Amino acid sequence: MNHDGIEYVPAGCLPDAAARIIGQTAHDRLFVLTDDTTSRLCLPLLGAGTLDGAAAITIPHGDENKTPDTLQRVWTALSDGGATRHSLLINIGGGMVTDLGGFAAATFKRGIPFVNLPTTLLAMVDASVGGKTGINFNGLKNEVGAFATPAATLIHAPMLATLPDSQVRSGYAEMIKHALLDDAAHLAAVMQADLDGCTSDEWLALIRRSVDVKCRFVSRDPREQGLRKALNLGHTAGHAFESLAMHRARPVPHGYAVAWGLMVALYISAARLHFPTVPLRQVTRLLAETYGRPPVTCDDYDRLLDYMTHDKKNAGGNINLTLLAGIGDVRLDQHADKDLIFEAFDFAREGF
Repeated sequence: MNHDGIEYVPAGCLPDAAARIIGQTAHDRLFVLTDDTTSRLCLPLLGAGTLDGAAAITIPHGDENKTPDTLQRVWTALSDGGATRHSLLINIGGGMVTDLGGFAAATFKRGIPFVNLPTTLLAMVDASVGGKTGINFNGLKNEVGAFATPAATLIHAPMLATLPDSQVRSGYAEMIKHALLDDAAHLAAVMQADLDGCTSDEWLALIRRSVDVKCRFVSRDPREQGLRKALNLGHTAGHAFESLAMHRARPVPHGYAVAWGLMVALYISAARLHFPTVPLRQVTRLLAETYGRPPVTCDDYDRLLDYMTHDKKNAGGNINLTLLAGIGDVRLDQHADKDLIFEAFDFAREGF
């Protein structure tokens, strides 16, 4: 076990680890939440018998389904299945499943215990750890949610073999963010990772380091009153790119939007706080090669700025940004005017 019940499960050990956690978590009824993809690809990795007696709840995959309607379906399934305050929900899936399932557990009967078993790289290093749960609402990312800590989180790197390339890249963006918040050695290790050739053991080492960075911030500020806002690096603009894509019914993976948001944040960091030019160029080049450029034009800038003004971290009418004066040198609650933000959008679209 590690921070907040996080356990790293070696290859071949997932069925035993899952059975042990379920046995150690007192419950009267067991429910398992998956989406229609993870139920097919990931449930078999738990082996026969591990989830005997569990009531299955299956929801449609994709962030566009992280909605009040889907949440209500989970509540209804729990209620119809006779769940009590002492029942246990196992969330098996990517960030959409762990976010929505965690929120369902946090609110049903005013809170039931839950366990996360993340199946995507993004969920392993970000969504399933840190205690944030939620759903999208009114066209905005994670607009409604709650802080709730899972009874356990099982991270099993062989799950990554079930993923398409785009989902591996999506999680990799959050790993780059964590490394930028940490130190130059961590950033170099992440940037040198071979996304197509990493073994499970290599992934596990990178995942551990990434999770350790996140947990370091979360443990000191669990409800995002201050220091935890460091983890929003790249997310204010990133969520704007993501919300615009959702509005156009052309959703993009979360990590792609975060990657474009990191380009914006690093440009503003260089302009406002003198973030060094060499890592700015190196990281931006890697992001552009891995994720392309954001699919927007200057005609979209006003709408993107409007989405940024709705960010939950804002206060006093200002857009609050997390920026860097250097690798690992985090500055919270920074501001930028419209002209500089639009310059940063230009940079994300076109580079130097």
